[in-house]
Amino acid sequence: MIRVVVFLALTAALAFVAAWLADRPGEVVITWLGYRADTSVAVLIGATAALACAFIVAWSLLRMLMRAPRRVAETMAHRRETRGHRAIASGLVAIGAGDARAARRYAAEAARLVAPEPLLLLLQAQTAQLTGERDGADAAFRAMVGRDDTKLLGLHGLFIEARRRNDAAAARAFAEEAAKTAPSLVWAGQAALEFRCIDGDWQGALAALGRNHAGGLLDKATFRRQRAVLLTAQALGLKDRDRAAAQALALEAVKLAPGLVPAAALAGRLLAEAGDRRRAGRLIETAWRANPHPDLAVAFDDLIPGASARDRLIRMRALRRLAGGDREGVLAVAQAALEANEFAEARAALTPLLAAPTRRVLILMAQLEERESGDIGRAREWMARAVTAALDPAWTADGLVSETWMPASPVTGRLDAFQWRVPVAELTPRGPLIEAPAPAQPEPAALPSSVVGPAVPPPAPPVAPKSGEKPEAARTPVSPSSHAPDDPGPEPVAEARAQPRPAATGVFRWFSRRAAS
Repeated sequence: MIRVVVFLALTAALAFVAAWLADRPGEVVITWLGYRADTSVAVLIGATAALACAFIVAWSLLRMLMRAPRRVAETMAHRRETRGHRAIASGLVAIGAGDARAARRYAAEAARLVAPEPLLLLLQAQTAQLTGERDGADAAFRAMVGRDDTKLLGLHGLFIEARRRNDAAAARAFAEEAAKTAPSLVWAGQAALEFRCIDGDWQGALAALGRNHAGGLLDKATFRRQRAVLLTAQALGLKDRDRAAAQALALEAVKLAPGLVPAAALAGRLLAEAGDRRRAGRLIETAWRANPHPDLAVAFDDLIPGASARDRLIRMRALRRLAGGDREGVLAVAQAALEANEFAEARAALTPLLAAPTRRVLILMAQLEERESGDIGRAREWMARAVTAALDPAWTADGLVSETWMPASPVTGRLDAFQWRVPVAELTPRGPLIEAPAPAQPEPAALPSSVVGPAVPPPAPPVAPKSGEKPEAARTPVSPSSHAPDDPGPEPVAEARAQPRPAATGVFRWFSRRAAS
């Protein structure tokens, strides 16, 4: 609409000017080189406009002829560039599809048509990786490093290639250079931190962690947790050389992550050794409420050196009440009761866990049987069941199981990799559990049939002998769980009286041979 209005306004203006000139023709006389020309103003203006148009057309034709070679060259170059970009796109698609032959063909065509540029270098590098040409990939990535716009991409590619050929030194150098160039790169910051952890350079790892946090790679909660892990690692390294520094580091780690079990256990031990047992107890109790763990139970049990077994049992009862009915609290009380010879309490604590027993529960039951009644056969059967029982939680990371906590995975260097969980293991069928003999008093509640195993039929009534036949001795049914699989059975009374009761270590020596076989 606006254009129509402007067109009409211009047309009206031109018509007005033409009418005005027609009403006032005027006279123009031109004398030049002996010639005289008489004309009107309107004709002069028209002639001037025609000459101007002719000059413009002539100049345009001349300019087009002069620029024609360059324009032809530019057009051909543009066509080549278009074909090259089309080849690059097709090559990247072929790489995504896994077609190495097509990718190699498109990469060669693109290299012939297009000058070296980021996409072409990327196509060449990925084609070399797809075809297994490590030298070609390395050359392409190094060419990227030489350019400002592809330097980070080239460093990442060189880092990956170094990791593939297990060149840790080169991979670390590329990661460090990328982290310095761009602190916000996640892979570079994480790799630099992991290499520090693998080397055990906890101070350097703390510096790398601080750079990652400053670059926005970590949130506040993750940063506090990982810093606590590194401080705990430092404290573990200093506990035998500088206990004061180790204690300060452990307390700072507990402040950052109160639920970090290794930090709380170490800080509690160091405080107890320094004489501050009350503070150590509060610290371990706080960590126990957040995360009940056997390491905390052991540290809490060792707060008072030389304490009697009964005093230790009292402390374990108090610790168990802090976390309610947690499994670790029950096992800690059972272990302490067993050491204090409170067999009834140990049995009462372990009985509810027999519905889904683990190896640790069954070993405690074997110890209980041997120490309470000296029944080596029943103790051996409990230990035999422990061989195929479900595993207990352990410190695991990247498929490794460690008896003690470690700050980083020895395989990948990943920080805070070890988690307290049940290791992945092959599930094995389990038979019914053996039935523990009931104490004299009070009688415990009957266990479900899935726990105590199949019922034993009552003894059959004696049958009257027929005439001329001798009466048979009354047969007493024997429970299938009376003896272990390789138990030779009860010894003669005379031999049993003459020989002393076997030592407790015999059961566990038998268990070791059984597990090894």
